[in-house]
Amino acid sequence: MSKLLSSLSSAPTGWSSSTSFCKWPGVTCDSSSSVVDLDLNSAAISGSLPPEINQLSQLRTLAVQKNSLTGTLPSFQNMTSLEAIYLDNNAFTSLPENFLLGLTNLQTFSISENTKLPPWQIPSYLTDSANLAGFFASNASLTGTIPDIFGSFPNLQNLRLSYNNLTGSLPGSFSGSEIQNLWLNNQQQGLSGTIDVLANMTQLAQVWLHANSFSGGIPDLSKCTNLFDLQLRDNRFTGVIPPSLMNLPSLLNITLQNNKLQGPFPQFPTKVKTTIGTTNSFCLDAPGPCDPQVSTLLDIAGALGYPMPLAESWKGNNACSGDWRFINCDSQLKNVTSVTMGRQGFYGTISPAFANLASLRSLVLSDNHLTGVIPSELTALTQLQTLDVSNNDLSGPIPVFPSTVKFTSTGNLMLGKNDTSGGGGGGGAPPGGPNRSSTASSKKSVSPALIAGVVIAVLVFVGVLLFVSYKCYIKKRHTRFGRVQGSENGKELVKPNSTNGTNGFGGSHSELQSQSSGDYSEAISSFEGGNVSISIQVLRQVTDNFNPKNVLGRGGFGVVYKGELHDGTKIAVKRMESGAMGTKGMNEFQAEIGVLTKVRHRHLVALLGYCVNGNERLLVYEYMPQGTLGQHLFEWEELCYQPLTWKQRVTVALDVARGVEYLHSLAQQSFIHRDLKPSNILLSDDMRAKVADFGLVKNAPDGKYSLETKLAGTFGYLAPEYAATGRVTTKVDVYAFGVVLMEIITGRKALDETMPDERSHLVTWFRRVLINKDNLRKSIDSLLDPDEETYESICKVAELAGHCTAREPFQRPEMGHAVNVLGPLVEQWKPSKPEEDDGGIDLHMSLPQALRRWQADEGTSRMFDDLSFSQSHSSIPSRPTGFSETFSSTNGR
Repeated sequence: MSKLLSSLSSAPTGWSSSTSFCKWPGVTCDSSSSVVDLDLNSAAISGSLPPEINQLSQLRTLAVQKNSLTGTLPSFQNMTSLEAIYLDNNAFTSLPENFLLGLTNLQTFSISENTKLPPWQIPSYLTDSANLAGFFASNASLTGTIPDIFGSFPNLQNLRLSYNNLTGSLPGSFSGSEIQNLWLNNQQQGLSGTIDVLANMTQLAQVWLHANSFSGGIPDLSKCTNLFDLQLRDNRFTGVIPPSLMNLPSLLNITLQNNKLQGPFPQFPTKVKTTIGTTNSFCLDAPGPCDPQVSTLLDIAGALGYPMPLAESWKGNNACSGDWRFINCDSQLKNVTSVTMGRQGFYGTISPAFANLASLRSLVLSDNHLTGVIPSELTALTQLQTLDVSNNDLSGPIPVFPSTVKFTSTGNLMLGKNDTSGGGGGGGAPPGGPNRSSTASSKKSVSPALIAGVVIAVLVFVGVLLFVSYKCYIKKRHTRFGRVQGSENGKELVKPNSTNGTNGFGGSHSELQSQSSGDYSEAISSFEGGNVSISIQVLRQVTDNFNPKNVLGRGGFGVVYKGELHDGTKIAVKRMESGAMGTKGMNEFQAEIGVLTKVRHRHLVALLGYCVNGNERLLVYEYMPQGTLGQHLFEWEELCYQPLTWKQRVTVALDVARGVEYLHSLAQQSFIHRDLKPSNILLSDDMRAKVADFGLVKNAPDGKYSLETKLAGTFGYLAPEYAATGRVTTKVDVYAFGVVLMEIITGRKALDETMPDERSHLVTWFRRVLINKDNLRKSIDSLLDPDEETYESICKVAELAGHCTAREPFQRPEMGHAVNVLGPLVEQWKPSKPEEDDGGIDLHMSLPQALRRWQADEGTSRMFDDLSFSQSHSSIPSRPTGFSETFSSTNGR
């Protein structure tokens, strides 16, 4: 208290060093003379608060608001008795790190109107303060996004963050919270995204969201029966105002001006003070229904999330006025005849409301991001001539359109996968029906003999052409691969090619063939540009008819078998049944092929081929003899493995980082893995790692944008923002990688139900460990027993793990940073083989030499020794890519 007195420029009235501080005005002490309350509210004081204030261990309330205090705010870290901190309306100039950490009893924190603070962010560790009821930081230099931590505050009622520089969207953890008063208005750049989360915030009473960049429609707030004040002005809201908003029982005040709202003009009860303005896009200037065509088009816009391009041009009550983008009408300007929305980047679904546009002749929705099904209602459009839905993400059955409809749907990988009717093509005559392309003027009959002659001539020509092509193919095949020799079990086999020692496997039937090293470029082009099909007979033979003794593991959608070629080379075959795995399993099957035919890296497992056999789907991979990282970390005793050394662990971590970095930023197309965990990290005989299981992979969105997906992955490894919103960036993989690093360090699983609740979630527990470096030594896997040098290495990896698992995506590093941190730690131990280093390709090599070096380095080109592939007519797509592209994309990390 003496330090506090000396730090203030002028002493508060009644404060004197000659008097016991327990008698100072505003100071309350307990029976042991410990300060429990310090109230200097509006005391006209200046100066600063000393860091020694942290020593007031029994302090419950600190109130210094409405003064002129400056300087660095003292840290309140671990002042567990603190319940209320009032710092607002001062001039503090800096904040110490972790200044609110460990305040387990904190209920109210207020730092509003401190305009001289440097930019800072709401700390994620605030979750330690589970009793928080009010957080006030208006006009306090807050920046970054609102952290997704509000599921941790069951008593939070007041959240005031106005007049800052917060960006991003509302966190998903707002949903179901007890927040009553939410003030987020007047951010410098503006919060963005939708406000759909408000629909589940049933305790809301006052909501100020004005002067931001929120977009999309206003959600149904009918559950918010206590809401009396709603400020939505000066945003980018679009769409129709839900009728439930006008019927909220407690609503007294609402502002809607300066948005792009559409649909009928709203009519609120007379008790509600309403400000609507003139900048919205309502169909009429007064309450009343919109024109039926306008209402239909707004329903269509709603299925697309009310995108801004439609809100800005779809104004008024006449869709045929000529001002409505993407809309064309008939010559009388009465009926909509075409809707052309191709290449607009729209999300959402195709609305069945299109069927209400009875005069519609052309509907173009190609090259967007539409999901869901093609509504069967569209088949009722009798005037429809053109329907183009190509290059979206549609799924489900294809409706059967009349032959008069030119229907285009290419580029929708899952469309029609469940459609067994054989219909949906459109444009073809019914079986046995008339040829609609014939005309009434074709009156002359054609001689049957002439028709027969033409047919026979065509068949003969085609037969000769096929025969010549076949002979050329056989000649080239024998030239390239050598003649088939020997036999086994009545089926032809090939012996290892004596010129290069490679092995044959696969073919269009049960042939096992070999190919010379001089043909790698052609083989790689074939692999990249076509579908790599392997016959079921071959896979049965090499797995001993899928003998249970060859089972390597079991997953959610299949069993993995070990296969062995005639020369002893091993492969892994994942066998799935489409009937058992359903749509999700089919998606994973196609995703694996779609990704692994586009990427090559020494630290990504290689896909050797696939097989479609009736209801079965099979994937063939290179065999990784040492199993998974999870087995070596958590099951080493049961499996009789030697415990992993720290050298091996950090090398595995670096391998994984390099593989994921390649996926994120070095491959031609960027991907997000979404299921990175130890059981998906495979190990070779020399304990080098490859990332596996690409069934959940998604294309990475451009820039800083996120991609909305269905939640998938494994609990314990899911980044908080992904678990809450379903939106992903590459940072969800960074988070999962951080969890894997924690498992490598501690030997503990990400989720361990055998542990007490406070220790069962590895990330939460490990974050507390990182606060004190001494705690880390106690938390290291006891199998490691590190010396000082190794311990320093572990500390660096632990620090990296903490950064990678930061609660906010923008706080996590890129995977390239992880590679840069781990690289020097591995280089302390030189690899036993020079080729294990990341030397890359010598640019002075000849192309054949470079190919052979690439084969040895990547470990994935071996597939062209072990397998020879046939082009398949399967519908599973792959992207044609030349070998030169693939080669250049792998010549990185």
